[in-house]
Amino acid sequence: MKQLILTLLCLPWLVAAAPQPNVIYILADDLGYGDLSCYGQKKFKTPHIDRLASEGLKFTAHYSGNTVCTPSRAVLMTGMHSGRCYVRGNLRGEVGAALDEKMTVLPEVFKAAGYRTGAFGKWGLGNTHLKGAPNPLAHGFDEFYGWKSQTIAHTYYPTTYVHNGRELPLKKGTYLHTPMMEHARAFIRGSVKAKQPFFCYIPTAIPHAAMHAPKALHEKWRKVFPQFDKKIGKYGAGGEPCPDVVNPIAGFAAMMEHLDNEIGALLKLLDELGINDNTLVMFTSDNGAHKEGGHDPIFWKSSGGLRGHKRDMHEGGIRAPMLARWPGVIAPGSTTAHISSFQDILPTVCELVGQPVPSQNTGISFVPTLRGQGAKQRPHDYLYFEFCKGAKQVIVSQAVRLGDWKAFRAAGKPMEVFNLKADPFEKNNLATKRPELVRRFEAIIKEAHVPLPQ
Repeated sequence: MKQLILTLLCLPWLVAAAPQPNVIYILADDLGYGDLSCYGQKKFKTPHIDRLASEGLKFTAHYSGNTVCTPSRAVLMTGMHSGRCYVRGNLRGEVGAALDEKMTVLPEVFKAAGYRTGAFGKWGLGNTHLKGAPNPLAHGFDEFYGWKSQTIAHTYYPTTYVHNGRELPLKKGTYLHTPMMEHARAFIRGSVKAKQPFFCYIPTAIPHAAMHAPKALHEKWRKVFPQFDKKIGKYGAGGEPCPDVVNPIAGFAAMMEHLDNEIGALLKLLDELGINDNTLVMFTSDNGAHKEGGHDPIFWKSSGGLRGHKRDMHEGGIRAPMLARWPGVIAPGSTTAHISSFQDILPTVCELVGQPVPSQNTGISFVPTLRGQGAKQRPHDYLYFEFCKGAKQVIVSQAVRLGDWKAFRAAGKPMEVFNLKADPFEKNNLATKRPELVRRFEAIIKEAHVPLPQ
């Protein structure tokens, strides 16, 4: 009994002394809900990414921040849903996309907790070589390596890259994603050597835009799908070289294999460094599958049967694959139907690293879900989504997830209502049969939408 009492008395100190977890957050670009083999993809395999599912937790009701790149990333960084966020659509030239320097955002939470912070890939919130707000270094990142802008990230063969605010020439023919991942792994090695916890943010451009892939992998997949050799994928990248792709079907499979191999190398590194058990790895996508650059989401069944794609507020445009692996904390091979979204990452991180939640937050921590304590998990009252276009950010569509129910409304058209439990593919509009739900959803939209300043 005495030993038990001593153990209980010491427990708070043991908890307090527990090391802070390293966090790796991998954000794929335009990856559909059905583009991973652990989510049902049949035409290629993603074995290394699938490890995150077999050794961790698979979310089946996780949502991106929006249905296109910039506003989705803004939701991730600020913890504000798209009805409150400062940007709700992609902006031409990225003017106005920059984060508010007065606001505490995701990497700054890690910095306050004593972490090293690095970002590697596509920022999407303003040009990364400029001083001030657009630059990731102005928002708590110690290191950034990647594309100069979101437009240039349409190509994997740019003429320049940006490292820590400096735009530098890139050797012709370099597939930027490869050195980008090398820098991410070097950052992790450096953090371990410095004996400092780290946040490694990897917003890869794969599989967005041009279907560029390393040549050997592309040729491998052309042999698998020779019937598409007459198909040419074209895309632009703001004046940067963006080579046409012969057989973009093969290109997509090749770039996905490349991404999967890079994730495999990342997981191998964690094992080599002996930090597996103290590293939370999350993998998701910024919105649904796209239909550009020769990509064919119908052929690949990229949306996993869900209705819609990128730029659409139906499930295929906003529901995202989400995997979380943390050995010893997250039960391997587990699945959750907890309804969550990008705004939840900020409060989740705050709870994990012991920092106060920034005042602008509208998310809910899903730490209980990670720990397998579903009974303690606080649910959302609802999730709200708003997609806008143009310099004046005019509303194109809105959506609400309310338990098993979903509302969708395109601008100027009647609301549609679906029961996702009975109708996961949104085929049966119940709006006329359930007017009381229409009224409830209208009230939620009125509450959640805050007009943008004009």
